[in-house]
Amino acid sequence: MTLPYLLRLLCLCFASFFVLNAAAGLLVRAASKSAVRFAGSKAPASAARFLLAVRLFPFALAALFVLCFCIPSYFWLEPFAAFERVSVFCVVLGFLGAAAWALSMLRTADSLLVSRRHNRLCRQAGREVCVSGNSSTLIVVEREAPLLAMSGVFRPRLLISRSVLSSLSPQELDAALRHEHAHRTSLDNVKRLLLLLAPDFFPFIGPFRLLERQWSKFTEWAADDEAAAGNSSRALSLAAALVRVARMGSSPRLPFLSTSLLACDRDLSARVDRLLHAVPPSPAIDAQSGRLLRAACLFLVGCVAVLLLALPTLSFVHELLELLLH
Repeated sequence: MTLPYLLRLLCLCFASFFVLNAAAGLLVRAASKSAVRFAGSKAPASAARFLLAVRLFPFALAALFVLCFCIPSYFWLEPFAAFERVSVFCVVLGFLGAAAWALSMLRTADSLLVSRRHNRLCRQAGREVCVSGNSSTLIVVEREAPLLAMSGVFRPRLLISRSVLSSLSPQELDAALRHEHAHRTSLDNVKRLLLLLAPDFFPFIGPFRLLERQWSKFTEWAADDEAAAGNSSRALSLAAALVRVARMGSSPRLPFLSTSLLACDRDLSARVDRLLHAVPPSPAIDAQSGRLLRAACLFLVGCVAVLLLALPTLSFVHELLELLLH
Protein backbone atom coordinates (compact mmCIF):
# COMPACT_ATOMS: atom_id res chain seq x y z
CA MET A 1 0.00 0.00 0.00
CA THR A 2 1.34 3.43 -0.96
CA LEU A 3 0.64 6.53 1.12
CA PRO A 4 1.62 10.21 0.83
CA TYR A 5 4.17 11.80 3.16
CA LEU A 6 1.85 13.08 5.91
CA LEU A 7 -0.40 10.03 5.88
CA ARG A 8 2.69 7.85 6.38
CA LEU A 9 3.55 9.96 9.43
CA LEU A 10 0.01 9.59 10.77
CA CYS A 11 0.12 5.83 10.23
CA LEU A 12 3.50 5.63 11.98
CA CYS A 13 2.27 7.67 14.94
CA PHE A 14 -0.77 5.50 15.53
CA ALA A 15 1.19 2.29 14.96
CA SER A 16 3.98 3.34 17.33
CA PHE A 17 1.45 4.41 19.94
CA PHE A 18 -0.39 1.09 19.73
CA VAL A 19 2.79 -1.01 20.03
CA LEU A 20 4.19 0.92 23.00
CA ASN A 21 0.83 1.26 24.73
CA ALA A 22 0.20 -2.49 24.36
CA ALA A 23 3.69 -3.49 25.53
CA ALA A 24 3.64 -1.18 28.55
CA GLY A 25 0.02 -2.09 29.24
CA LEU A 26 0.80 -5.81 29.37
CA LEU A 27 3.68 -5.07 31.73
CA VAL A 28 1.47 -2.96 33.99
CA ARG A 29 -1.28 -5.57 33.97
CA ALA A 30 1.20 -8.27 34.99
CA ALA A 31 2.49 -6.06 37.82
CA SER A 32 -0.96 -4.88 38.98
CA LYS A 33 -1.19 -7.09 42.06
CA SER A 34 2.32 -6.14 43.18
CA ALA A 35 1.51 -2.46 42.65
CA VAL A 36 -1.66 -2.78 44.74
CA ARG A 37 0.24 -4.52 47.55
CA PHE A 38 2.87 -1.77 47.50
CA ALA A 39 0.19 0.93 47.55
CA GLY A 40 -1.40 -0.74 50.57
CA SER A 41 1.70 0.08 52.62
CA LYS A 42 1.33 3.82 51.93
CA ALA A 43 -1.01 6.50 53.18
CA PRO A 44 -4.28 6.52 51.16
CA ALA A 45 -3.49 9.80 49.37
CA SER A 46 -0.03 8.58 48.36
CA ALA A 47 -1.44 5.17 47.39
CA ALA A 48 -4.07 6.80 45.15
CA ARG A 49 -1.44 8.96 43.42
CA PHE A 50 0.82 5.96 42.91
CA LEU A 51 -1.91 3.74 41.42
CA LEU A 52 -3.08 6.55 39.14
CA ALA A 53 0.49 7.02 37.88
CA VAL A 54 0.83 3.27 37.26
CA ARG A 55 -2.51 3.17 35.43
CA LEU A 56 -1.61 6.11 33.18
CA PHE A 57 1.99 5.00 32.58
CA PRO A 58 1.35 3.09 29.30
CA PHE A 59 -0.59 5.98 27.82
CA ALA A 60 1.97 8.58 28.96
CA LEU A 61 4.92 6.54 27.68
CA ALA A 62 3.38 5.93 24.26
CA ALA A 63 2.22 9.53 23.84
CA LEU A 64 5.62 10.86 24.94
CA PHE A 65 7.43 8.65 22.45
CA VAL A 66 5.20 9.77 19.57
CA LEU A 67 5.45 13.48 20.39
CA CYS A 68 9.12 13.65 21.36
CA PHE A 69 10.74 11.03 19.13
CA CYS A 70 8.52 9.71 16.36
CA ILE A 71 7.39 13.04 14.89
CA PRO A 72 10.76 14.92 15.20
CA SER A 73 12.81 12.04 13.76
CA TYR A 74 10.39 11.63 10.84
CA PHE A 75 10.46 15.31 9.84
CA TRP A 76 14.23 15.53 10.33
CA LEU A 77 15.40 12.35 8.61
CA GLU A 78 12.61 11.10 6.37
CA PRO A 79 13.09 12.45 2.82
CA PHE A 80 10.02 14.03 1.34
CA ALA A 81 8.33 11.85 -1.24
CA ALA A 82 4.89 12.23 -2.71
CA PHE A 83 4.10 8.54 -2.29
CA GLU A 84 5.94 5.65 -0.71
CA ARG A 85 5.08 2.04 -0.02
CA VAL A 86 3.96 1.12 3.51
CA SER A 87 3.74 -2.45 4.76
CA VAL A 88 0.33 -3.96 5.47
CA PHE A 89 1.56 -4.78 8.99
CA CYS A 90 2.21 -1.11 9.71
CA VAL A 91 -1.18 -0.11 8.31
CA VAL A 92 -2.94 -2.70 10.50
CA LEU A 93 -1.10 -1.46 13.60
CA GLY A 94 -1.94 2.12 12.66
CA PHE A 95 -5.60 1.21 12.28
CA LEU A 96 -5.60 -0.46 15.71
CA GLY A 97 -3.99 2.59 17.27
CA ALA A 98 -6.48 4.92 15.59
CA ALA A 99 -9.37 2.69 16.71
CA ALA A 100 -8.13 2.75 20.32
CA TRP A 101 -7.95 6.54 20.25
CA ALA A 102 -11.39 6.81 18.61
CA LEU A 103 -12.96 4.62 21.30
CA SER A 104 -11.36 6.65 24.10
CA MET A 105 -12.55 9.91 22.51
CA LEU A 106 -16.08 8.55 22.09
CA ARG A 107 -16.39 7.32 25.67
CA THR A 108 -14.94 10.60 26.97
CA ALA A 109 -17.36 12.69 24.94
CA ASP A 110 -20.26 10.47 25.99
CA SER A 111 -19.33 10.74 29.69
CA LEU A 112 -19.01 14.53 29.46
CA LEU A 113 -22.41 14.81 27.78
CA VAL A 114 -24.05 12.47 30.32
CA SER A 115 -22.51 14.42 33.21
CA ARG A 116 -23.61 17.76 31.78
CA ARG A 117 -27.14 16.50 31.12
CA HIS A 118 -27.38 15.02 34.62
CA ASN A 119 -26.26 18.26 36.29
CA ARG A 120 -28.68 20.30 34.18
CA LEU A 121 -31.60 18.04 35.11
CA CYS A 122 -30.65 18.23 38.79
CA ARG A 123 -30.53 22.05 38.64
CA GLN A 124 -33.92 22.15 36.93
CA ALA A 125 -35.53 19.67 39.31
CA GLY A 126 -33.89 20.99 42.49
CA ARG A 127 -33.02 24.27 44.10
CA GLU A 128 -29.84 25.85 45.38
CA VAL A 129 -29.40 26.33 49.12
CA CYS A 130 -26.59 27.49 51.39
CA VAL A 131 -25.74 25.46 54.46
CA SER A 132 -24.84 27.33 57.63
CA GLY A 133 -21.11 27.13 58.33
CA ASN A 134 -20.33 26.05 54.76
CA SER A 135 -19.37 28.40 51.94
CA SER A 136 -20.49 26.15 49.10
CA THR A 137 -23.90 26.07 47.47
CA LEU A 138 -25.80 22.78 47.41
CA ILE A 139 -28.31 21.69 44.81
CA VAL A 140 -31.11 19.98 46.75
CA VAL A 141 -32.88 17.36 44.65
CA GLU A 142 -36.38 16.29 45.61
CA ARG A 143 -35.97 12.53 45.59
CA GLU A 144 -36.23 9.75 48.15
CA ALA A 145 -33.14 7.85 47.02
CA PRO A 146 -30.09 8.93 49.05
CA LEU A 147 -27.77 11.22 47.11
CA LEU A 148 -24.71 13.18 48.12
CA ALA A 149 -22.18 13.64 45.35
CA MET A 150 -19.83 16.00 43.56
CA SER A 151 -20.76 15.81 39.89
CA GLY A 152 -18.98 17.32 36.90
CA VAL A 153 -15.44 18.21 35.87
CA PHE A 154 -15.07 21.83 34.85
CA ARG A 155 -17.82 23.24 37.07
CA PRO A 156 -18.53 20.47 39.59
CA ARG A 157 -21.85 20.65 41.39
CA LEU A 158 -22.50 19.45 44.93
CA LEU A 159 -25.76 17.47 44.78
CA ILE A 160 -27.77 16.31 47.77
CA SER A 161 -31.20 14.73 48.05
CA ARG A 162 -33.83 16.16 50.36
CA SER A 163 -33.92 12.85 52.27
CA VAL A 164 -30.18 13.01 53.07
CA LEU A 165 -30.30 16.71 53.98
CA SER A 166 -33.12 16.15 56.46
CA SER A 167 -31.73 12.92 57.93
CA LEU A 168 -28.17 13.97 58.81
CA SER A 169 -27.37 15.94 61.92
CA PRO A 170 -25.44 19.22 61.50
CA GLN A 171 -22.19 17.50 62.55
CA GLU A 172 -22.76 14.57 60.17
CA LEU A 173 -23.68 16.87 57.29
CA ASP A 174 -20.58 18.99 57.87
CA ALA A 175 -18.34 15.91 57.86
CA ALA A 176 -20.01 14.53 54.71
CA LEU A 177 -19.63 17.86 52.91
CA ARG A 178 -15.98 18.00 53.94
CA HIS A 179 -15.56 14.58 52.32
CA GLU A 180 -16.98 15.81 49.01
CA HIS A 181 -14.91 19.02 49.16
CA ALA A 182 -11.83 16.84 49.59
CA HIS A 183 -12.72 15.20 46.27
CA ARG A 184 -13.03 18.62 44.66
CA THR A 185 -9.73 19.85 46.09
CA SER A 186 -7.84 16.78 44.87
CA LEU A 187 -9.50 17.07 41.40
CA ASP A 188 -10.70 13.47 41.50
CA ASN A 189 -13.25 14.02 38.72
CA VAL A 190 -10.47 15.41 36.52
CA LYS A 191 -8.48 12.25 37.24
CA ARG A 192 -11.51 10.20 36.21
CA LEU A 193 -11.51 12.13 32.95
CA LEU A 194 -7.85 11.17 32.42
CA LEU A 195 -8.77 7.52 32.95
CA LEU A 196 -11.35 7.82 30.19
CA LEU A 197 -8.92 9.57 27.86
CA ALA A 198 -6.18 6.91 28.26
CA PRO A 199 -6.84 4.33 25.49
CA ASP A 200 -6.93 0.67 26.52
CA PHE A 201 -4.59 -1.62 24.60
CA PHE A 202 -7.40 -4.21 24.37
CA PRO A 203 -10.81 -2.51 24.35
CA PHE A 204 -13.91 -3.97 26.02
CA ILE A 205 -12.04 -6.33 28.40
CA GLY A 206 -11.00 -3.82 31.09
CA PRO A 207 -7.32 -4.80 31.45
CA PHE A 208 -6.78 -2.25 34.24
CA ARG A 209 -9.96 -2.90 36.20
CA LEU A 210 -8.05 -3.97 39.35
CA LEU A 211 -5.93 -0.80 39.37
CA GLU A 212 -8.92 1.46 38.76
CA ARG A 213 -11.00 -0.23 41.47
CA GLN A 214 -8.19 0.05 44.01
CA TRP A 215 -7.50 3.64 42.99
CA SER A 216 -11.16 4.44 43.62
CA LYS A 217 -10.97 2.79 47.06
CA PHE A 218 -7.87 4.70 48.13
CA THR A 219 -9.38 7.90 46.76
CA GLU A 220 -12.36 7.47 49.07
CA TRP A 221 -10.08 6.68 52.02
CA ALA A 222 -8.00 9.78 51.28
CA ALA A 223 -11.15 11.93 51.15
CA ASP A 224 -12.26 10.42 54.49
CA ASP A 225 -8.89 11.26 56.04
CA GLU A 226 -8.98 14.79 54.65
CA ALA A 227 -12.50 15.31 55.97
CA ALA A 228 -11.62 14.00 59.44
CA ALA A 229 -8.24 15.82 59.49
CA GLY A 230 -7.17 13.86 62.56
CA ASN A 231 -10.22 15.03 64.55
CA SER A 232 -11.76 12.00 66.26
CA SER A 233 -15.12 13.73 66.75
CA ARG A 234 -15.35 14.64 63.07
CA ALA A 235 -14.27 11.11 62.11
CA LEU A 236 -17.09 9.65 64.22
CA SER A 237 -19.56 12.04 62.59
CA LEU A 238 -18.45 10.99 59.12
CA ALA A 239 -18.72 7.29 60.07
CA ALA A 240 -22.22 7.91 61.39
CA ALA A 241 -23.15 9.76 58.18
CA LEU A 242 -21.91 6.84 56.06
CA VAL A 243 -23.95 4.32 58.03
CA ARG A 244 -27.05 6.52 58.11
CA VAL A 245 -27.01 7.17 54.34
CA ALA A 246 -26.31 3.48 53.62
CA ARG A 247 -29.37 2.46 55.64
CA MET A 248 -31.56 4.77 53.56
CA GLY A 249 -31.35 2.41 50.59
CA SER A 250 -29.52 2.11 47.31
CA SER A 251 -28.01 5.26 45.86
CA PRO A 252 -29.04 6.29 42.32
CA ARG A 253 -26.71 5.48 39.47
CA LEU A 254 -24.45 8.47 38.85
CA PRO A 255 -22.35 9.49 35.83
CA PHE A 256 -18.77 8.23 35.81
CA LEU A 257 -17.50 11.78 36.27
CA SER A 258 -18.92 11.96 39.79
CA THR A 259 -17.72 11.23 43.30
CA SER A 260 -20.32 10.01 45.76
CA LEU A 261 -20.27 9.73 49.54
CA LEU A 262 -21.03 6.03 49.09
CA ALA A 263 -18.99 5.42 45.96
CA CYS A 264 -18.35 1.77 46.79
CA ASP A 265 -20.78 -0.05 49.09
CA ARG A 266 -18.45 -3.08 49.28
CA ASP A 267 -15.88 -0.90 51.04
CA LEU A 268 -18.30 0.61 53.54
CA SER A 269 -17.34 -1.55 56.52
CA ALA A 270 -13.62 -0.90 55.96
CA ARG A 271 -14.20 2.86 55.72
CA VAL A 272 -16.27 2.95 58.89
CA ASP A 273 -13.68 0.84 60.73
CA ARG A 274 -10.87 3.19 59.63
CA LEU A 275 -12.82 6.22 60.84
CA LEU A 276 -13.63 4.62 64.18
CA HIS A 277 -9.90 3.94 64.68
CA ALA A 278 -8.68 7.12 63.01
CA VAL A 279 -5.00 7.92 63.45
CA PRO A 280 -3.80 11.51 62.89
CA PRO A 281 -1.89 11.73 59.57
CA SER A 282 1.85 12.11 59.68
CA PRO A 283 2.96 15.30 57.87
CA ALA A 284 6.50 13.96 57.63
CA ILE A 285 5.38 10.89 55.68
CA ASP A 286 3.21 12.96 53.31
CA ALA A 287 6.03 15.46 52.76
CA GLN A 288 8.48 12.65 52.05
CA SER A 289 6.11 11.05 49.54
CA GLY A 290 5.64 14.41 47.83
CA ARG A 291 9.39 14.96 47.60
CA LEU A 292 9.92 11.49 46.15
CA LEU A 293 7.19 12.03 43.56
CA ARG A 294 8.62 15.40 42.51
CA ALA A 295 12.13 13.92 42.33
CA ALA A 296 10.87 11.09 40.11
CA CYS A 297 9.13 13.56 37.78
CA LEU A 298 12.23 15.74 37.52
CA PHE A 299 14.36 12.68 36.81
CA LEU A 300 11.99 11.58 34.04
CA VAL A 301 11.96 15.06 32.49
CA GLY A 302 15.76 15.18 32.68
CA CYS A 303 16.10 11.82 30.94
CA VAL A 304 13.77 12.90 28.15
CA ALA A 305 15.66 16.19 27.73
CA VAL A 306 19.00 14.36 27.46
CA LEU A 307 17.60 11.95 24.90
CA LEU A 308 16.14 14.76 22.85
CA LEU A 309 19.46 16.59 22.81
CA ALA A 310 21.24 13.50 21.55
CA LEU A 311 20.87 13.41 17.77
CA PRO A 312 21.90 9.73 17.59
CA THR A 313 18.74 8.92 19.53
CA LEU A 314 16.57 10.39 16.80
CA SER A 315 18.58 8.52 14.19
CA PHE A 316 18.03 5.27 16.07
CA VAL A 317 14.31 5.97 16.37
CA HIS A 318 14.13 6.72 12.65
CA GLU A 319 15.75 3.36 11.88
CA LEU A 320 13.13 1.63 14.02
CA LEU A 321 10.38 3.50 12.20
CA GLU A 322 11.83 2.44 8.85
CA LEU A 323 11.62 -1.17 9.96
CA LEU A 324 8.02 -0.64 10.94
CA LEU A 325 7.18 1.07 7.65
CA HIS A 326 8.67 -1.63 5.47
